[in-house]
Amino acid sequence: MSEHPYRLAVIIGSTREGRFAPVIANWFTRQTERHPHTDVDVIDLDAVRPYELRYGSEEYESYAKRVDEADAFVVITPEYNHSFPAPLKHAIDLLHTQWQAKPVGFVSYGGISGGLRAVEQLRLIFAELHATTVRETVSFPLAGTLFDDAGDLHEPAAATQAADALLHQLTWWAVTLREARATRPYGG
Repeated sequence: MSEHPYRLAVIIGSTREGRFAPVIANWFTRQTERHPHTDVDVIDLDAVRPYELRYGSEEYESYAKRVDEADAFVVITPEYNHSFPAPLKHAIDLLHTQWQAKPVGFVSYGGISGGLRAVEQLRLIFAELHATTVRETVSFPLAGTLFDDAGDLHEPAAATQAADALLHQLTWWAVTLREARATRPYGG
């Protein structure tokens, strides 16, 4: 393990009013606290407002810099109509080289599928951007029934185990690819 923590950008992919994404994001970022090798940057697309970003603007440059400085990503996505939200696609498409040669993990939620159909589509998009997606995911089927009013899981054991597996895989890839990019810049 590298002696330097890696920068993990947690991207909240929903911007809908009344969204459940902040509950999931807060839960996940609490899970990262048990992994001291991570430096977490939460990028909430509701605050970034990707449709309003214009190339060269201060807001665009700030968003691009945060993605560029990340060594790894966890995308928190709901599943809407068997896919992921349009603002998330737009936020991904705004950039290109900033995603390259970096690992991406997923935390999903939704109906009975728990958002896994959205994740499968996101894997294809990140592959096109030369990013590496990790196998382990965290998925919450019928998420609204799994959490209490304080944002804690009623039964946390399985999700905590899944988050740990995801973070262990992501850490290996993040550190390995960061060292590789430093040694030999990626030219995809």
